[in-house]
Amino acid sequence: MDLDPLLLARIQFAANISFHILFPAISIGLGWILIYFRLRYTRSGDKAWEYAYQFWVKVFALTFAMGVVSGITMSFQFGTNWPGFMEKAGNVAGPLLGYEVLSAFFLEASFLGIMLFGKNRVSNRVHLISSFFVAFGTTLSAFWILSLNSWMQTPTGYHLEDGVVMVDSWMEVIFNPSFPYRFFHMLAASVLTSAFLVAGVSAWRALHEVDGPATWRVMRTGVLLAAVMAPLQIFIGDLHGINTLEHQPAKIAAMEAVWETGREVPFTVVAFPDQETRSNRWALEIPYGASLILTHSPRGEVQGLNDFVGKHPPVAVVFWSFRVMLGIGVLMLLVSWWAAWQLFRRGKAGRPVLMALAAMTFSGWVAVLAGWYVTEIGRQPWIVDGVFTVSDVVADHSSATMSGTLFGYILLYLFLLASYIGALRQLAKKPAASLQLGPTPHFDTSARA
Repeated sequence: MDLDPLLLARIQFAANISFHILFPAISIGLGWILIYFRLRYTRSGDKAWEYAYQFWVKVFALTFAMGVVSGITMSFQFGTNWPGFMEKAGNVAGPLLGYEVLSAFFLEASFLGIMLFGKNRVSNRVHLISSFFVAFGTTLSAFWILSLNSWMQTPTGYHLEDGVVMVDSWMEVIFNPSFPYRFFHMLAASVLTSAFLVAGVSAWRALHEVDGPATWRVMRTGVLLAAVMAPLQIFIGDLHGINTLEHQPAKIAAMEAVWETGREVPFTVVAFPDQETRSNRWALEIPYGASLILTHSPRGEVQGLNDFVGKHPPVAVVFWSFRVMLGIGVLMLLVSWWAAWQLFRRGKAGRPVLMALAAMTFSGWVAVLAGWYVTEIGRQPWIVDGVFTVSDVVADHSSATMSGTLFGYILLYLFLLASYIGALRQLAKKPAASLQLGPTPHFDTSARA
């Protein structure tokens, strides 16, 4: 039996964006962490910070390259699988994607060479400035991409002429109602992802005794950054949720598996949403929880999915993706505070802490992917919320064509992902013994959680 080509096209785009988003989620935050390492070296002259910069700039270069390549593939898919999107919404999508290339990508590409290879060829000031522009470019790239994505979620500043979007106000298009929340939510997610990456790799090096003074300084940097950013991200997420409740109530209803509109709505911790019976099976609920979280009032009203019959996203995947994101976020908070207490109050890290940090190395990826699934699947069946559905813009390909390309993409992405993690592991395995900077801090194997 042939699968629905529309479903296959959606899965293929999901595979592409899932693979691509992994790398900007690191490069955006890691770029600014590298600036910090470089500034510490510039101000102190301490070679440990220069060593940290040189180690992590290699990871940044590898990550940046993977992000560029996978991003190009995504751009082609707009033409191959979703031509109707550019035909109908190209007056918005085309310029915003063009701004991203002309401003952000060119800025990154112009200074990346100096950042990677200019250490002994330019002055330290020029090298530092180049590193800043690369980091700024990654953030500017996120600005334009999230502006487009947010407009697709909460479209404003346009009108339709013969079914084609025409721009009335670029300020309203770019700074649409959900953009500030999505932009800062993604930036915080990237910083958290990078913080756990540098802390986790450093902890792994310490556990395998290939660490040095720079390793422990990097670990402390990552842990402190994560300890600060985790509660901030929860706060931003709360603001984002309130904004989504106002502009995309069907998405919120799916996230919380709320079927009937009402007040004093409980928060469903876990359940098995059943779209056939339009109910939740084996639900564990906290009374008044959803109303309190979403409206900041225990009597607040939350719209239910039954108000959006035929026009709401698939409930189970959005419901569980949100809980994965939330669960990882809480785990990040607990682990980062635990590690910060040991590293900064006790002056040492026990083996359990190092093992926890190492296990959380790629936890940011899990949270980012779950968050993007909530965002993108939660918009269904719309590609531009309330304006065009995905079925309006999909290409007329056969199931065989879509299945073949999807299979090829998945194999390629699994190979590239395994290669990336393998390359990172090889970098982490290199001992720091050649850098003589004094005694190496140790961890206390007898310390307990």
